[in-house]
Amino acid sequence: MSSLLREEMQRVLFRPEKHRLVEFIEIEELSLVQLCIVQCHVSLSSKSKKSQTKRSSIQDCYRKAEVWSLQDLTLVDGRDPDVDDPCFLLHFDKVRSVTAVSSSAKYTMVRALVAVSDRYCQRTLPLRNFDCAYIKPTTFYSNRGDCVVLSQICLYACNLVCLSMCPVPLDS
Repeated sequence: MSSLLREEMQRVLFRPEKHRLVEFIEIEELSLVQLCIVQCHVSLSSKSKKSQTKRSSIQDCYRKAEVWSLQDLTLVDGRDPDVDDPCFLLHFDKVRSVTAVSSSAKYTMVRALVAVSDRYCQRTLPLRNFDCAYIKPTTFYSNRGDCVVLSQICLYACNLVCLSMCPVPLDS
């Protein structure tokens, strides 16, 4: 999410209610953490004013669709960790199916939920059917996100290229 869009969502949705936006999770108070599903409705209305800017038209398309307490989230189920599937399940008093835009976005969302649950609820969020190596950091480098993992892969590839270009002495 771009910083401009985050700022706009903060201004339009959260600041009027004296809330703040953290990743995709709304923090009302330190003791109450809520999950908000924000939907964007793009309408093709003919409210075209010459003075209307793109920024002012953005505020009309966002709305809070659903709100839950993070304390009520009992389980996050990734359905199948071996399949590239952007769908996952949030278990509240009812099970809520969520479809992210990609598997990467799904894991980003779950990492944010785990971090906020650890920080504000002081509890470990129960997870099922996720590859935990992508969610919970196990080394110094993995807790910095996907960019560091990608950088490590690129570094390994460069090392392999350099090694393949090194001359090998032939014993004759």
